Amino acid sequence: MSRTTAHRTAALAASLTSSLLLGVWAAAPAQAHGAPTDPVSRVFACSPDGGSASGSAACRAAVAANGTSFTAWDNLRVANVNGRDRQTIPDGELCSGGLPAYQGLDLARSDWPSTRMTPGATLTMRYVSTIPHTGTFRLYLTKPGYDPAKPLTWSDLPERPFAQVTDPALTDGAYRFRATLPADRTGRQVLFTIWQNSSTPDTYYSCSDVVFPAAKSAGAAASSPSPTADRGDADRDRTSATASVTPTPAKKSTPQAAPPATASRTAGTDAAAGAAPDSTPVAATGDSGSGPSAPTLAGGAAAMLVLVGGAALALRLRRR
Repeated sequence: MSRTTAHRTAALAASLTSSLLLGVWAAAPAQAHGAPTDPVSRVFACSPDGGSASGSAACRAAVAANGTSFTAWDNLRVANVNGRDRQTIPDGELCSGGLPAYQGLDLARSDWPSTRMTPGATLTMRYVSTIPHTGTFRLYLTKPGYDPAKPLTWSDLPERPFAQVTDPALTDGAYRFRATLPADRTGRQVLFTIWQNSSTPDTYYSCSDVVFPAAKSAGAAASSPSPTADRGDADRDRTSATASVTPTPAKKSTPQAAPPATASRTAGTDAAAGAAPDSTPVAATGDSGSGPSAPTLAGGAAAMLVLVGGAALALRLRRR
C-alpha cells in the first residue's frame, strides 16, 4: 500500500469514526439535558436512577400509564415555547410538558415521592445537567388550598414565580441556587420548575412534590394544653393544697394577724408570672370558724370578775 493510499484510508476511517460518534451523541439525549434531583422531581424519582423511590406505588402507576420507563429522565423538554408556557402546555399536563412519552407524570395522586419543606425557609435547588446551557429558571409553588387529588392546572399556580434565576454556574454536574420559600403553605404542594434555555430553543418542565407541616385545626389547638393552661393547673394545685391546711389557732397572748400587704404581694407575683391570681385567703389571716377567739374569752372573764366583785361589795354594805 502506497503512502498516499494509507493517508486516504486513515482520513476516511477518521471521518467515519467522527460521524459515528456524532450520531451516537445525537441519539443519546439523556446525556445532554437535566432535571431537579433536590427537591426530587417525579421524572427522576421514577426513573431507573431514582433508587428506592422508583419502586413506590405512584412511580409504578406512572410507568404503567406511560407504557415505558423514564430512562430519559433529563429530556423532558418542549421546543419553541418562547415563554408562552400557559398557551402551549395544556391544563392537567404540566408535569409531562404535554409530551405523551411522560404522560404518567400527570397522574393525580397524593403519594408521589416527596421532600419535606419548612414554610419561609431557604430552598437549595439542585438541578442536574451534564452539558451547560444558558437560560432562566422560574420556580412556582402551588397556591394554598391546592388539592393533590386533582390534576395540576395553571390556575393552581400563581401568575408570577416566587423565585427566578438566570445563568447559574454548572458545578459538579448540577446547577445550584437558593430561594426563599413562601411562608403560607401547608400540607402537600407541588414545586413547578420551568427552565427556559437561551442557548437552545428548548424549555424544560418538572414537578417536585413537597410537603409542609399541616395546619393545626381549631379543635386540636383547643385541646392542646397551652403554657397558660399549665400555669393555671399549677395554681389550682397550689390553691387546693393551701385550702387543705388546717388553720393554726392563735396563741392566748396578743394575736398577731398577718398584714394585708402579704396577700397583696403574693397576688402581684402570680400576676407578674402570667398566672391567675390566687384568690384563696392565706390560712394565717383567716378565721378558723371553730369558736370565739382568745381576746373575746379574756374580755368575758374580766367582765365576770367585775360583776362578782361589785355584787360582794353591795352585799357587805347592806349587812352594815
